[in-house]
Amino acid sequence: MKKNITLIIVTLLLVLPCMIFASPFGKTGTAALQFLKLGVDARAIGMGEAYTAITDDISSTFWNPAGLAPAFSNEVFFSHTNWPANIMHEYAAATYTTGVSTWAAYASVLHMDDMDVTDEESWGPTGEKFTNSDMALGIVYAQQFTGKFSAGVSAKYLRENLYEYSVNSYAFDLGSMYNTGWNNLKIGMALKNFGPDIKYKVDNDEDGSYDEDPYDLLDNDGDGTIDEDGSELESKIPMSFSLGISGDLKRTETTHWIASLQLDNVIDRMETWNLGTEYKLGNIFLRGGYQLNYDTTGYSAGLGWQIPTRFAVFNIDYAYTDMGKLKEDFLSSAHRVSIKMKY
Repeated sequence: MKKNITLIIVTLLLVLPCMIFASPFGKTGTAALQFLKLGVDARAIGMGEAYTAITDDISSTFWNPAGLAPAFSNEVFFSHTNWPANIMHEYAAATYTTGVSTWAAYASVLHMDDMDVTDEESWGPTGEKFTNSDMALGIVYAQQFTGKFSAGVSAKYLRENLYEYSVNSYAFDLGSMYNTGWNNLKIGMALKNFGPDIKYKVDNDEDGSYDEDPYDLLDNDGDGTIDEDGSELESKIPMSFSLGISGDLKRTETTHWIASLQLDNVIDRMETWNLGTEYKLGNIFLRGGYQLNYDTTGYSAGLGWQIPTRFAVFNIDYAYTDMGKLKEDFLSSAHRVSIKMKY
């Protein structure tokens, strides 16, 4: 039975990406819910997001659900990111494990400060304020099927608020992890954000109805104007497929040096190659990474500190990402801080 399930999962992971990305390459940034692309966990970001084949803790809820199994401790995780333009991203997760299988729940929120509503004639502020936000709430299940193979699946509720408009949707993630057993060489695959297209509902004439007259035939509210509520166009969500490989360059009881290479294919941009490495010396971690063929970020770097206590093991991590022309100075670039507690 387990062999059949494993075969089905592997087949899906290999075939679905080909189906998804078989159509011609779409325009960059045209997918909705762009916050789903924003990586979490300072450890992963410090390694250039080359993390699909490395992830082995609670941040697997974002990167690859298969990384949650096997697990022998429960975990709690919080990540905070400061983006340029005073945009902030929060991510929190918690797990419950039996050793072989693991359940997790997580929440992701992108938010920003209030902004002025601008009058379209004078281009000046009206005195009103508005804000935008995105949210994802999900549950994850992962299981170890053999001593070398594990797989996981995630389901999530999605919501985006843009001024007076909002949209609700859902999506799924599917992942696998295979450890060859040689120098901890692992192959990880993840299909993320597999879900339906979304469509905003805009009530332009404020009569409580949407898309009343998409064919320009009727004056629905009797004001002498037709087609005030035109048909809204559907937008795809940023489905992606990641294939990664990682392994140990060195490992002892107190140190390790690992490296990772990953290919990312997202529906609304060109493929990117990610390189990452991590060196551990005692309880200190040094990390570096680089993303190739990506127009806004290049190199990244990070630090980590592990703190064992009587009731839990804490990992405190920091990562810096170069934002290229989007940053004005070091402080205005992307900074991430994350905390993990294993108990």
